Amino acid sequence: MALLSSNCPDLKLVARGKVRDLYEVDEHSLLFVATDRISAFDVIMKNAIPGKGKLLTQISLFWFDLLKDVIPNHLITADFEKMPAHIQKYREQLEGRSLLVKKMRVLPVEAIVRGYITGSGWSEYKRKNTICDIQLPEGLIESQKLPEVLFTPSTKADIGDHDENIHPSKMVDILGDKELADQLTKAAIDLYIKASEYAATKNIIIADTKFEFGLDENNNLVLVDEILTPDSSRFWPAATYKAGSSQDSFDKQFLRNYLESISFDKETSIELPSDVIESTLNKYKEACKLLTGREVQL
Repeated sequence: MALLSSNCPDLKLVARGKVRDLYEVDEHSLLFVATDRISAFDVIMKNAIPGKGKLLTQISLFWFDLLKDVIPNHLITADFEKMPAHIQKYREQLEGRSLLVKKMRVLPVEAIVRGYITGSGWSEYKRKNTICDIQLPEGLIESQKLPEVLFTPSTKADIGDHDENIHPSKMVDILGDKELADQLTKAAIDLYIKASEYAATKNIIIADTKFEFGLDENNNLVLVDEILTPDSSRFWPAATYKAGSSQDSFDKQFLRNYLESISFDKETSIELPSDVIESTLNKYKEACKLLTGREVQL
């Protein structure tokens, strides 16, 4: 059964995002609940992908552990038995899809890293030979590996609005701190490179991904939110990769392609047909199993 929205009246609901419900646990910690909601083009669909939130949680936990030497993250525990009693009373809803995390001051930018030219980057390149107004060589083709890894931040839009790709220099203005901007840029690129090298050993190409960061009480940079899931990344099978067109994928590109095929207006929530839900879930399951090497637990 899909969890479209959590309902925990004894917990203080802070926010409902596109996928996650966020509760305050105490003055130092939060509970991140990955629901089964799915969004595309910044629009939340009317129906959910059963078990998707548990898959996202398993994948994030795997990456948090693998990448913990690159930068600290906000995770306290995902072990439901170690969570406070007032959380455990909602076990049926929350177990397997919840992270107890440290409170951070979340930075108001999304840190997008691209290794290949696809998606909105390819669309912009065709118009201007740029991605986020960063000049690129002429003659690149769709899905080609970029000459170097690109850091291309975006603004964080409210639900219903669209994130805006920005030049890295504008991120400095938003953060008001060049040293912090440089630190964030380096962390995002380092995370992407290490993750990409690992994924390559599993015959997966990480074309691009999105990270989010926060600051702790000592103003140290910390990795927050989810990390390197099919919701926040493009995963391509290396075996069928060929530059010059769009790629097969283990992510929600399948859903995006479906929506494009029906001329989705990118504004109005719709009900997804059952075959699209099933195919999307299977893509996520495959990504989880390939990356973690573990059987999927739903």
